[in-house]
Amino acid sequence: MNKKRVLVVGGTGYLGQHLLQGLSEIEGKPYDVAATHHSTPLPQLLLDALPHSFVFFHVDLKSGSGFDAVALKFGQPDVVVNCAALSVPRVCENDPDSAMSINVPSSLVNWLSSFTENKETLLIHLSTDQVYEGVKSFYKEDDEIAPVNVYGKSKVAAEKFIYEKCSNFAILRSSIIYGPQTISPVPKSLPIQWIDSVLSKGEKVEFFHDECRCPVYVRDVVKIILALTNRWLSEDKQMQLLLNVGGPDRVSRVQMVEVVAEIRGYSTSLIKPVSASSVDRGVQSPADISMDITKLVQTLNIDPVTYKDGVKLTLAAEAT
Repeated sequence: MNKKRVLVVGGTGYLGQHLLQGLSEIEGKPYDVAATHHSTPLPQLLLDALPHSFVFFHVDLKSGSGFDAVALKFGQPDVVVNCAALSVPRVCENDPDSAMSINVPSSLVNWLSSFTENKETLLIHLSTDQVYEGVKSFYKEDDEIAPVNVYGKSKVAAEKFIYEKCSNFAILRSSIIYGPQTISPVPKSLPIQWIDSVLSKGEKVEFFHDECRCPVYVRDVVKIILALTNRWLSEDKQMQLLLNVGGPDRVSRVQMVEVVAEIRGYSTSLIKPVSASSVDRGVQSPADISMDITKLVQTLNIDPVTYKDGVKLTLAAEAT
């Protein structure tokens, strides 16, 4: 019997690497796995850590160049997980054209629709909590979306495009994803590691007290993606799903930092709460985009870890 095929788009990014690691750890190796990457060369550390059966393809999401090689050498995937994005809001604000062309997966979806085999592909697409306006707490999936910046707008455009073009999808509106560093370290600063390094210097630092999110531990996001993959492949029925993906705790930036300080034993006197409006970041940021994750918990029977436990796991992993 042929193995089912899983394609990870953005396989060298933060979530992509953690997902490939998660796929490699499944007992019995039930899937053929491929991943796309844009940056070159491929990180050797990552290649060495993954099974040799995992294949990588260089793909340009803007133009779609490279997808033909995936079709030729890997075939039509049963599941595609789109982790690729231009996700720094300030960068998106300065280059809205790139934000739209990368974050709206038109080349990917058009490529998937080109297959003539009589089988369906599930697209699992990472969206963001920044589709919400940020004027209340604990947004539900069916609440109004009203993004305040280009990044959020590009993600709304992506969701609409997927709804119109795909017959099977799961859209995951993710909060801040945190956790251990990847096999091949990513260039962007990771939230918990950055907070830890700032506090370790023993100098007073300003953090926002009036911006709230529901940070989610990266291995919970992987667990959610693998559960959706397994459900799709085992139930063989249409899936059109929209889920908030966050942790169970609504925390401000100050509270995020206080938890790290408490676990590490740093003085909380180093933390100076300030209002988000006191700093010009070159992009508008929503104030409170905490999310209600009841639907996630009920649909997949997965309870994401608390923020405090996730931070402990992150710092313990960094120490090994």
